[in-house]
Amino acid sequence: MELFRRKDGKGSAGPAGANRAAADGNHRAVTHRLTRDLARAESLARMLAASRAAAVLEISDYLAGMYIYEWERFSKFWENQEAIEELLQRLCRISPQRWHQWIEFYDQDRQKNEGGKPAGLFGLPIKEKPGGKPLELSSDLKAVLKRAEEIAPHHDSYEGRSIPILTSECVLLSIAQSDASEIGGKLREAGLDIAGLEQAARNPKHAPLHGADDR
Repeated sequence: MELFRRKDGKGSAGPAGANRAAADGNHRAVTHRLTRDLARAESLARMLAASRAAAVLEISDYLAGMYIYEWERFSKFWENQEAIEELLQRLCRISPQRWHQWIEFYDQDRQKNEGGKPAGLFGLPIKEKPGGKPLELSSDLKAVLKRAEEIAPHHDSYEGRSIPILTSECVLLSIAQSDASEIGGKLREAGLDIAGLEQAARNPKHAPLHGADDR
């Protein structure tokens, strides 16, 4: 996933960090940006969806992408680590062996602190679907991201407009609070620390484009 830079040289999510236009090429208004980590997690989510030949990108793919890419950061929100890993493995139909391979690969990729998008599954490029067109978001995932826009405390300018900056915590909180998908209930049942997550989402310690959220 390409990332663009602010004119002041500090990292910011860019054309691919802003929410994607429709896969068929139709333009629609950009309504949010993604932090660098969330953009990379979304790339992984798309790879996960592509690996099972999905027709659309689902909430479960997005959730697994965030968790795998940022597993150390996210683990603090669950007391029972095994329970949430097993839940996400089932939701995205990933074998335990492959799940831990993903975590290991992306942990190494993140530690290298290299710019640009991850290379793909264990270094091999993956196209989302024939023709290389990005997967459309499911209606449930669109609703989740819309709710995350309302949660996000920080904004940035885009073409003269103020748009929210989505962090992984904002998206996770939106998923957990969603009434349209049963995944939120399953996350809470797995012991998600809603209070701690909401604090992290609504009152981050750093501004997302210039602090710890934009590593």
